[in-house]
Amino acid sequence: MPSAKIPKRSTDTDMTPFVDIAFLILSFFIMATKFKPPEPVEITTPGSVLSQKLPENNAVMISIDSANRVYFTVLSDRDPSKYDAIIRGINASQNLGLTPAEMANFRKTYLVGVPFGGLKQLLATDFKDQAKLSQPGIPVADTLNNQLVWWIKEAKTAFAGEKLNYLIKGDGLSKYPTFNAVVQALKKNEEFKYNLVTQLDDVPTGTALYKAEQEKK
Repeated sequence: MPSAKIPKRSTDTDMTPFVDIAFLILSFFIMATKFKPPEPVEITTPGSVLSQKLPENNAVMISIDSANRVYFTVLSDRDPSKYDAIIRGINASQNLGLTPAEMANFRKTYLVGVPFGGLKQLLATDFKDQAKLSQPGIPVADTLNNQLVWWIKEAKTAFAGEKLNYLIKGDGLSKYPTFNAVVQALKKNEEFKYNLVTQLDDVPTGTALYKAEQEKK
């Protein structure tokens, strides 16, 4: 009985649809990924051996550089209107006369390190060029004119009813009086809990923490 001959077909696969899908997926991740902006101020934090994940939302970052200059940053990706509430409060309480465009620019301003008298110039500058400006830091040394108190107050008001985390990121060369002034600004707003941002170091060999970590492995 003669066998039926099956016609041979090409085993080549057209990869064009797969390439299109790959480019679509790549384009999606590029558009959806949010990159951390470069920090305008270089701060070398001291090391620590314990770590916890820092909050990325509903947080205030207070930075102190090696020259003891203080900066204020708001972290609120979920609700950008918090920025509007803070800057409106500062503008009203300090009678700064900021324009709507300048207040809108506060949303894109990564950090503030100027006295209230220099805030208008900072916010009148495009956020891409703000890194070129020399910021002398928020005045905190004078207890009667600790301007950080007002920034914390307005942030606390903007996040009323929600948990607001306070982060202090200090350079290893910064001095205690500046750190103490930051803590006093928090205390004046009846905020007594804050997190210190540090650089994670290895656990010292032979310590109780080291032995506990080894037992977990």
